[in-house]
Amino acid sequence: MSQDKNTGENNAQTTQQDVTEIKQERIQKILARSGLGSRRQIEKAIKMAQIYINGKVVELGQTLEEGDIINWKNRKWVIEPQAQDLQILMYNKPLGEICTRKDEKGRPTVFDNLPELKRQRWINVGRLDINTTGLILFTNDGNLANHLMHPSTKIDREYACRIFGDVDQIKLDNLRRGVELEDGKARFNDIQQAGIGEANQWFHVVLLEGRNREVRRLWESQDLKVNRLKRVRYGGVFLPKKLRPGQYQELTRGEKNILMQDIKYTPKVTELVARHLR
Repeated sequence: MSQDKNTGENNAQTTQQDVTEIKQERIQKILARSGLGSRRQIEKAIKMAQIYINGKVVELGQTLEEGDIINWKNRKWVIEPQAQDLQILMYNKPLGEICTRKDEKGRPTVFDNLPELKRQRWINVGRLDINTTGLILFTNDGNLANHLMHPSTKIDREYACRIFGDVDQIKLDNLRRGVELEDGKARFNDIQQAGIGEANQWFHVVLLEGRNREVRRLWESQDLKVNRLKRVRYGGVFLPKKLRPGQYQELTRGEKNILMQDIKYTPKVTELVARHLR
């Protein structure tokens, strides 16, 4: 596996407001960030009155601050600040892996090959279906992941597609202008031909959103079949040719800075976490 040693380096500018914003945060965010479960699992425990803060039952959406004591599952944690160690990985997803932490059918997942995080969890930025390969980003910053995936960010995603069928100019024009899918109108913001074979043609296409199977459904709307699909770029992050399927690589400081500038995001310098009291 290749892995950059400059873990968590970031020289994005941080304002005083960014520092004060983390004096209080919702309990779900802090406990999930600390690796105590997903937000959904924590919300369920709160609704079942299983979590206590300073001896009182927690309410959904309640905020925590430094020094608060959490009791849950007969264990105790204290809330304290720590310097944020922003990490972002690029991962080359192989064919056949699914984008979930655990699979009931025992299939391999994109999390199987990632390095372990202490008291934290990797968060995938979007998903690729089981038959799609290529670039997925992972981070330990939930706010960054949500920002990257939000439609308002309009970050471009580039895919290499091998298409079976008769691709003519009319169909390409339709895909550029936009077609109606079952969940609304969709279009490719750019289409470039990349190669021609006997029965298949290669294209590179760009989307500004990440709806479920959107690339495949767009081509299928023109009676064309996608028989290979690979994501090769996410914003300013390109999938390196040297990164083999199933391998990960940490973004360099320069790559992080380019990504932060593209999406106008400033990471916080500190964050609240729950530290286990023994």
